Amino acid sequence: MWPYFYYYDPTHILVFIGVILSLAASAKVRSTFAKYSRVRSVSGMTGAQAAERILHSSGIYDVRIERVSGQLSDHYDPRNKVLRLSDSVYGQSSVAAIGVAAHECGHAIQHAKAYVPLKIRGALVPVANFGASVAWPLILIGLIFAQSQFLINLGILLFSAAVAFQLITLPVEFNASRRAVARLGETGILYGEEIKQTRKVLSAAALTYVAGAAASILHLLRLLILFGGGRNRD
Repeated sequence: MWPYFYYYDPTHILVFIGVILSLAASAKVRSTFAKYSRVRSVSGMTGAQAAERILHSSGIYDVRIERVSGQLSDHYDPRNKVLRLSDSVYGQSSVAAIGVAAHECGHAIQHAKAYVPLKIRGALVPVANFGASVAWPLILIGLIFAQSQFLINLGILLFSAAVAFQLITLPVEFNASRRAVARLGETGILYGEEIKQTRKVLSAAALTYVAGAAASILHLLRLLILFGGGRNRD
């Protein structure tokens, strides 16, 4: 049985599909962001300025805005109430930069309004991180050394927590983008066609989360096919 799984494992196609989806989504968001990074907004506001206006117009004054290094490394830190914008967003006045900044503001607004999916995702973070890090070691120990279906099942269960985190991330990200687009229009930061262009940027970014969730589900499916049946592996 072992040579079969080692040398010929047809379930590898599931991993391959997940990798292709993730690479395609990543390429799409990079190309879309690059395209609209060349479109300067009519307002001329930078990502940081747009973020400040959105936050203040939403009654949020206790969130700091900071610059962070990296490409599209933008994120909102709810623990410290810090909105971190990358170099390509913080000081840039493009439609793409403003859209990304607004999206992160969407997370800050979610936090301020105690948006339930965001709270669930936050609670899952430590479990998901732990599950992702120990799932495979547990499965391998149960498979090779202990011959324990219990350890294998425990590993699969822990990996399922990481998949659950990916799934709950989807409504959180979609909702943040909807809030972002609405606030950009309401505050007059972007106008008309600019709103449509920003929506394209945020839709492309959302694909990365969809692809990530799909890849995780496919990986979990592979684990269930290989090890979840409790069949004899001798």
